[in-house]
Amino acid sequence: MEKLLSEFSVGLFFWQSLLFIALVFLLRRFAWKPILNAVNQREEKIHEALELADKTKAEMKMLQAQNENLLKEARAERDSMIKDAKETASKMVGDAKNKAKEEADKVLTNAQLAIAAEKNAALTELKTQVASMALEIAEKIVRDELSAGDKQKKMASQLAEEISLN
Repeated sequence: MEKLLSEFSVGLFFWQSLLFIALVFLLRRFAWKPILNAVNQREEKIHEALELADKTKAEMKMLQAQNENLLKEARAERDSMIKDAKETASKMVGDAKNKAKEEADKVLTNAQLAIAAEKNAALTELKTQVASMALEIAEKIVRDELSAGDKQKKMASQLAEEISLN
């Protein structure tokens, strides 16, 4: 340390101090202000980016809530449409069953009417044929009975008596 103190020069100290002060002044004028401005601008940009991130996060939450609401509405609408479709299908099936039953009843009624008409026609024809056959048989019996003259006279007198009694 003695060596340092003995070699100490006031002129050198003066020039070094002057150069140091000039360097500090130049750095302050040309380096510190731009560096501080750049740091401040970067700090502002970071602050703005954080605010934008917060806003975006809030918007994302809002959009997510809207999407959930839309999804709920879509599910409700889908369930409603499915319910309506099932009701329509069951109504159509019921209507088709009722219409088929009505048609079957009409066909059955028409068939019963046709059967009754055919039955009546057959009975009428049968009666006509039976009556015709009965007349033929009666005619044959009467011819055989009345072939003799006595029997004709006897029969005529009987018929005359019956007519006069009525």
